[in-house]
Amino acid sequence: MDSASKEFLHVSDDSEAYGMLLKNLMVQSLPRLKEPAILLSCREIDRELVESILEEAKKEYAEKAEVHPPEITIDEHVYLPPSPTDYEDHGLFCSGGVVLASQDGKIVCKNTVDARLDVVFRRKLPEVCPGIANY
Repeated sequence: MDSASKEFLHVSDDSEAYGMLLKNLMVQSLPRLKEPAILLSCREIDRELVESILEEAKKEYAEKAEVHPPEITIDEHVYLPPSPTDYEDHGLFCSGGVVLASQDGKIVCKNTVDARLDVVFRRKLPEVCPGIANY
């Protein structure tokens, strides 16, 4: 777990691979919400990359689910915390990924790298919870 956690400090270093990861995280989150309008939160540093792959993610989801592409708005007011500066960092941080929510905030899907680590190492399920997310 320690080794994997250290590796995830650098998950966003390769923008091409990280862009593919972000797109896949978005596509995996959308069926959980099943909403026509979605609010997406990401790290501020990832915003431009997310914008560049958003249409592709919507199209892929729509084709797989055989639905119309949802309207996805990137939250311009709330960003996920930045990456940890150190493996031992105990402050608020996010190693990357996205959080998608219904427009009313009643359904939230946290699909971040850190949430994925929790699934793998702590055998927790990804959080899809009612209410407003606590980033």
